[in-house]
Amino acid sequence: MKTHTISSERIDLSLIKDLLQDNHQLTLSGDSKNKIVKCREYLDKRIASGNESIYGVNTGFGSLYNKSISTKDLDALQNNLVMSHACGTGDEVPNEIVKLMLFLKIQGLSYGNSGVQLDVVERLIYFYNNDILPIVYQQGSLGASGDLAPLAHLSLPLIGMGEVYYQNKKQQSKDVLSQLNLQPIKLKAKDGLALLNGTQFMSAYGCCCLINANRIYDYATVISAISLDAFDGRIEPFHERIQEIRPHTGQKITAEYINEILQDSEIIKQNKTHVQDPYSFRCIPQVHGASIDSIEYVASVFMTEINSVTDNPTIFPDDDLIISAGNFHGQPLALALDFLAIALAELGNISERRTYQLISGQRGLPQFLVANPGLNSGLMIPQYTAASIVSQNKQLCSPASVDSIVSSNGQEDHVSMGANAATKAFKIVENLDKILAIELLTAAQALEFRRPLKSSPIIESLIENYRKQVPFIKEDRVLFDDIKKSIFFVRKEMSIHLDNNLK
Repeated sequence: MKTHTISSERIDLSLIKDLLQDNHQLTLSGDSKNKIVKCREYLDKRIASGNESIYGVNTGFGSLYNKSISTKDLDALQNNLVMSHACGTGDEVPNEIVKLMLFLKIQGLSYGNSGVQLDVVERLIYFYNNDILPIVYQQGSLGASGDLAPLAHLSLPLIGMGEVYYQNKKQQSKDVLSQLNLQPIKLKAKDGLALLNGTQFMSAYGCCCLINANRIYDYATVISAISLDAFDGRIEPFHERIQEIRPHTGQKITAEYINEILQDSEIIKQNKTHVQDPYSFRCIPQVHGASIDSIEYVASVFMTEINSVTDNPTIFPDDDLIISAGNFHGQPLALALDFLAIALAELGNISERRTYQLISGQRGLPQFLVANPGLNSGLMIPQYTAASIVSQNKQLCSPASVDSIVSSNGQEDHVSMGANAATKAFKIVENLDKILAIELLTAAQALEFRRPLKSSPIIESLIENYRKQVPFIKEDRVLFDDIKKSIFFVRKEMSIHLDNNLK
């Protein structure tokens, strides 16, 4: 079993992907332990001095910041915070994202600027290593003051409250702790606030979206190449000279990728009777390229975020400073997530247009790609399905970050709504696999009408594997099954094929 050591070393998407795919165990580096303990000891000394008000430590929260809390009630204050803020609702957060939230919370607390007890961090690591995954809900965060409601649900099991998934079933946290002979953590001053302040809900969703975004760009570009060949399209728009005179990085990469995928295709090399193609084929480098450039920008924002401290107040023992500030505000993530949603949705938008062109009866292809159209409807309605999903994605692209609703009696008067941006982007990611699966179904069907000419070895190999699951459509049948199998192929099997056939 692999082990990852939590330390001050920079983490990246590659590590996040490994953590999601493999069953790593976490451990704290000695340096991280020392930083956590040092910060806690410093905070305890400042509290013991009794000479100052420290937000959320010996005061109330939000607009209650002006309410002083007596020393004997400091621990109860933190428990009350976790309980009262666990107000999430809606669908449950997927387990893989909850586990990533645990990791990112551990990472953020490990830098030694949060003042938590070492026991708190070690218990979070225990939960992670033993797949004790708190039940967290998608709705409830405003994306400022951190992801308060989701992180409260993430934290409830530490104090023996709330529910968790453990051993593949939902259980009461107190029962699981009892089974494992564990006592609930006794939260002390600042513990609850450090757990609830932070952007780990937005960050976990965003990282999952980004990992899938790179995959989706890859698959969208491969499938677009199949469609281009099936449509008897032209290769000239992908010439390197075109990209050199408008040298956007993503455009150049996409054109090179299309050329690689279509290398040695008999269809792409044959003489064409048409002088140019519709934009959905001709402008693949420009559209797909703009999306991958956008994805790269969003990734840079999230890499900064997951290597940051995002709770409040922040403690600097070496500088003798405790500062109440706003690193929990999700505006950088909210804007980036809205941008990501648009960039991804456009990959689906142009995909559906290629599907539409392929079934329209042009360039020697039969209407709806079936023999005897009229008696058979062929692939008429899968395009409807794709159009419906594309339209939903457009609706989901309405930016969350332009909204703000005042909360906490005006103390929190501007919020990011980044959590809503995160869940919207995640839904778009889920939708894209369906749209691309329908394009693949359509392009594979169209390609058969180009026989005996063959496409490139890469495409022919991919279609051969695809046909093992989705046979050629000779006459009408229930296409729900074909679409379902096609979605599975896009999500689970394309990577195997591409890894074996592309550089």
